[in-house]
Amino acid sequence: MIHNPETVTVKARRVSCDGASEIPGGAALGHPRVWLEIDERGYVDCGYCDKRFVLAGSPADTH
Repeated sequence: MIHNPETVTVKARRVSCDGASEIPGGAALGHPRVWLEIDERGYVDCGYCDKRFVLAGSPADTH
């Protein structure tokens, strides 16, 4: 079975991802923290865990 990556809507263009921020005490279960910059497309994907960060109000925000 193929799982879709998690999508998170954010309010800032610069975001960080460690792959385990939603897991209580889960930092050891994630990946190294990386900082990502959302471009004119309105989203950026983490290169480690494929989590997608979508800028609220951008063309990529479908909500």
